[in-house]
Amino acid sequence: MYVEKDVARGVDGTFMWLIEEIGELAAALREGTPQEQAEEFADVLAWLATIANVVDVDLSAAIEEKYGRGCPGCGNFVCGCDDAEKP
Repeated sequence: MYVEKDVARGVDGTFMWLIEEIGELAAALREGTPQEQAEEFADVLAWLATIANVVDVDLSAAIEEKYGRGCPGCGNFVCGCDDAEKP
């Protein structure tokens, strides 16, 4: 939708917008309505996808590659990793 603006802004500028939206999501999670929370989740996801587009990463393919066969740590679709481990 905004590819020309996104490419012109570059990764650094676009990343700053993502960080701003993450801050707005944090505020909405603390004090916002469910509708405000949903809108901020949508904004964060949109800016993340925008950065992927700017650097020519197929976000759907990246998610499928990393998580399509379950947790990257234990391999289960319901993670069984120890809580002290990532993820």
